[in-house]
Amino acid sequence: MAKRGLGKGIGALFGTEANETDIIERDISFINNISSENVTELKISQIEPNKEQPRKAFDEEKLGLLADSIKKHGVIQPIIVKDLNNGFYQIVAGERRWRASRIAGLSKIPAIIRSYDELTTMQVALIENLQRENLNPIEEALSYKALLDDFSLTQEQVSEQVGKSRSAIANSIRLLSLPQKVREMLEKGTLSSGHARAILSVNDDEAKLLLAEKIVENALSVRQAEQLAKSLNNPKKGNKKSETITQLDLQLGEIQKRMSDILGTKVKILNGAKKGKIEIEYYSANDLERLLRMLDI
Repeated sequence: MAKRGLGKGIGALFGTEANETDIIERDISFINNISSENVTELKISQIEPNKEQPRKAFDEEKLGLLADSIKKHGVIQPIIVKDLNNGFYQIVAGERRWRASRIAGLSKIPAIIRSYDELTTMQVALIENLQRENLNPIEEALSYKALLDDFSLTQEQVSEQVGKSRSAIANSIRLLSLPQKVREMLEKGTLSSGHARAILSVNDDEAKLLLAEKIVENALSVRQAEQLAKSLNNPKKGNKKSETITQLDLQLGEIQKRMSDILGTKVKILNGAKKGKIEIEYYSANDLERLLRMLDI
């Protein structure tokens, strides 16, 4: 297999001719210079989602907000579909807009029709999601893996196409080796990618799950999770000082969570070797006044 050019945009990844490259790059970046004759209105009932689409989870609350916006302003950005040649169209990019339009009660939606083959459809869907959408860490990792496995790309090629470092790609894919329950925590947003990297440093799956549960239960920061991971890996080597620090971090995590619940805002406790500090967030002058009253100031 001949090497494909790098750093030449989406078209270089696809190995397409210049005109098709321009079309794909324009679709991915959603530049607002598409002439009106390229956009058509399709019946929503004629459109179906792509089963291979990287995004598996759709936040119902955010879809509702998007639906409200669509009711007021319409669909500002057309979706991209491909003609299935049977009276129906398949979504290539824009499934959130399509779902929200259905919730909003629209019967039609503006669309750009492309004649993509199956391979190109998958590539556009993957890269559009990675560049435009906020995929959860597992969806993102699965997307990178698909680009590597299904299209025989290297990590360096994926890195250049999606605009992230090769190490970021590698670290993302490593998340797929986590136990299934931990992966589910990442998908739900209970754990962050930083927490997951700390969990990955633990030696066995049972300890990984234990650490994940401790992080969630005690609202641990990434630094605290890293410290606890070290103590789990080296229980006999840890000295009293390090064990005390880990126990204190667990206690501070619980205190941090309780303060956040009481004050109704984000609270962060930063514990240093000789001193620490407490950060309390507020979001407006009224919110600050509310906090001051609660603190009797």
